[in-house]
Amino acid sequence: MTVQILQFGCGNMGGAMLAGWLAAGFDPAAFTIVDPRLEAAPASVRLVRSIAEATGAYDVVLLGFKPQQFADAMATVRPFVTQGTLLLSILAGVDLATLRGAFPDAGAVVRVMPNLAAALGKSPIALFGDAQGDARALTDSLMAPLGQAEWLAGEGQMDLVTALAGSGPAFVYRFIDALAEAAASLGLAREQADRLALAMVEGAAALAASSDHSPGELARRVASPGGVTQVGIDVLDADRRLVRLLEDTLRGARDRSAEMTEQARAAAK
Repeated sequence: MTVQILQFGCGNMGGAMLAGWLAAGFDPAAFTIVDPRLEAAPASVRLVRSIAEATGAYDVVLLGFKPQQFADAMATVRPFVTQGTLLLSILAGVDLATLRGAFPDAGAVVRVMPNLAAALGKSPIALFGDAQGDARALTDSLMAPLGQAEWLAGEGQMDLVTALAGSGPAFVYRFIDALAEAAASLGLAREQADRLALAMVEGAAALAASSDHSPGELARRVASPGGVTQVGIDVLDADRRLVRLLEDTLRGARDRSAEMTEQARAAAK
């Protein structure tokens, strides 16, 4: 990549994206990180503690701080966002209209919703914005090393996708933990249950990712009528209990994302 990228904030998510880009072979010298709290940056990545040190011209500006900091950060970031700038935002709850209102000179604005698997190039990534032509192509080239990027048809989908793809890993981790806890309550040593549950999920996910069959079809193929697996699936499927639980989970996370959007709009006025 020959573009220069200015990244405001390098916490867990920003750091995962940076790690994914560097692992893909991006030039570390292309990145400047503005973060007063980050202890150190990867080798050859420029780290500055204050905006006064972030001299130079940048093709891409990434907003990677906490959404609650948006209102206070707008004035600091604005001088770096010009007509040629691609502005990328991973701020949950800060919608396109709010971003465009805060940075009217931006060449293009794109909301990006990845998760921490970006560090491994395995993240689902939701995209929504007004990028066209070269700006859209640049966005695609930046996202490709981080995982599976999907442009959304409407911004109204972003809150739900945030719940599914952004928050989803936490739900999966909780499910793995619950599997191990359940096995331990039925007689396995907890440490052994942890190892087995994690290895099982890792293998099952890898197989699902490489298979031509849907996860639902894979589940059907694993289960023999009247067998051990089918009995467990029948418990999960009874009264659609698993689906209803996950609907409630995603609804709660989606609605919280929508609340944060309203709060960000109000704070930015």
